[in-house]
Amino acid sequence: MAQARAEAQREWARLGALARLQQIEQERASILAAFPDLRRKPTASPSSVDLVVRKRRTISPKGRRAMSAGMRKYWAKRRAGEQKSK
Repeated sequence: MAQARAEAQREWARLGALARLQQIEQERASILAAFPDLRRKPTASPSSVDLVVRKRRTISPKGRRAMSAGMRKYWAKRRAGEQKSK
């Protein structure tokens, strides 16, 4: 019975989504009627012109070991502080 209820809810949701899509399509058509120049596709997208590729920073194995040692020390200090407070 619960599965039938879930299927019914899904069907109602699908019908609601379909109705909403129809509303959106009508709104799109009215916008394009008011602004016909929006139908034309731009020749070059502005994002492709301004695209900046950032190089990912890497850390050396020596730096990674130093960071690991520092974090072990940090967590040991935190654990020691928790035990004192209990």
